[in-house]
Amino acid sequence: MPYDPTLPLPNSPLESQVIRDQFQALFNLINNIATITAAQVDGVTTVNPGDPANVSVSVSGGTLHLSFSIPRGNDGAQGEQGMPGQAGPDGPMGPPFASAIVDSVNTLNPGEPATVDLIFDGSNVRFTFGIPRGSDGATGATGQNGEVTQVDLNNALQSTLAQTSSNSNSVNTLDNPFTNDPPTLADLETMRQAYNDLVLALRR
Repeated sequence: MPYDPTLPLPNSPLESQVIRDQFQALFNLINNIATITAAQVDGVTTVNPGDPANVSVSVSGGTLHLSFSIPRGNDGAQGEQGMPGQAGPDGPMGPPFASAIVDSVNTLNPGEPATVDLIFDGSNVRFTFGIPRGSDGATGATGQNGEVTQVDLNNALQSTLAQTSSNSNSVNTLDNPFTNDPPTLADLETMRQAYNDLVLALRR
């Protein structure tokens, strides 16, 4: 017989068997408590909001058995409205959007992270992008000479002619006329040397 804290009843005749059963039940409880070696949760039951929580305890074969009844919470407030075209975590589906608009695309310095900002104005989803530019590349190979214009040719020709006209300045002139008729070999030799000097001076 399990222990019954209501026995013996108030003002009832004293019965030895009732007292003996109560003492035996207390002895069994104390003995079982002293030999508990493990605890086990047999179950957890969810009850309605407002119901009291409860736990049932029993001992069997040195094991303490527990069963819990726990009330669930009241329903929370409605969650925030989701983004256009998708439901929020707890709220209703957001309104549809009419279109997506790119407001601007900004160039960032090399190495900076790319960015994107998004806002919803009630009808349109609006984007602003930040995209880093690439680092400067290595210097390329020297290209071919460009086309020479007629102006460049005219300037080069005038410069060349201006320099060429002074090439013969080192050649002496033949200021003395030849008086021999016909000229002598010495006169011819003088002319040959003057000719050679002129040719050498004009060579480039």
